[in-house]
Amino acid sequence: MALTEITILRELLAAESGFVSGTRLAKLLGISRVAVWMQLQKLTKQGFTFEAIRSRGYKLATPPSKLHPALVQAYLSGRSRAPQVICLESVDSTNSEAERQLAANCPVPLVILAGAQTQGRGRRGRVWHSPAAGNLYSTFVFRPELEPGRMQDFTLWMGLNICELVANFCKIVPGLKWPNDLFVNGRKAGGMLTEARIDADQIRELVFGLGLNLNVQAQDLPRELEHTAISLAEASGAPVDLNRFAAALIGRVLAAYSQFVEGGYQEKFEELWLRYDVLRGRPVTVIQGTRTVKGVATGIDKEGSLLLRLENGRTERFRAGEVTLSKEINPVN
Repeated sequence: MALTEITILRELLAAESGFVSGTRLAKLLGISRVAVWMQLQKLTKQGFTFEAIRSRGYKLATPPSKLHPALVQAYLSGRSRAPQVICLESVDSTNSEAERQLAANCPVPLVILAGAQTQGRGRRGRVWHSPAAGNLYSTFVFRPELEPGRMQDFTLWMGLNICELVANFCKIVPGLKWPNDLFVNGRKAGGMLTEARIDADQIRELVFGLGLNLNVQAQDLPRELEHTAISLAEASGAPVDLNRFAAALIGRVLAAYSQFVEGGYQEKFEELWLRYDVLRGRPVTVIQGTRTVKGVATGIDKEGSLLLRLENGRTERFRAGEVTLSKEINPVN
């Protein structure tokens, strides 16, 4: 992407009045005012609209509805060390693209963003429905060099941070459904998939994937998902600015990752878990292979395992499993 585009967009976003003079942009970029105008015309063809007023300059009126790499980078310009970001209109899977990038010895941290996936991956090899409807599919690539035992609550920690971001950005109340689903109003708004490569008792490569329903409409979903899935736009009653949200997500995930690697995040983890846990005190069914267990969710332990109080009063711990809400057991008082 052109540094010129990023600079123009960064200046327009940062201007308090919204307007930046063509003279200022030309001087900043070392080009003529005509060249600035030509760059704005190029951006207009990419989905931007600008307002121009004589003696005031240019103002960004509306951003494109699709992912735009220069705009995402412009939003990220305030970061001391912006990561490499790859923006794709469509891809088989952002996690699969991450694997290809790792095979090519990519620098990290690396962020892969896509507007659609043709072979989106969920847990246990399932397909994640990934339409091109203003949603966001992302993967973050790291080389953490951590012991595998450190990773047990990684996905939960990242999910809690994403809940916090969504709550602040969209002014809604999301929740985290153990182990990897983002819920809003009792319906699924997103899912996470963490994959790691272990070498000599260390996590050599870490791939964190996230799919979020930002602006998809109910009619764009498969019939079987109409009543179980929801978009953040539907929940908040307003469309989500895709590129601004993508930049905010990148900042939040990278900060959360740094806190995780450095340690000492547990107190914040507990605070966020109490705020966003959607299962606590509710009757659930856990499926592990051919085994089905019913009980009441009472929280998680220090390793991120789900705690279930069974009908006989005994508490059982689950490191993995499929969880669904059920109505057969009385909830905790």
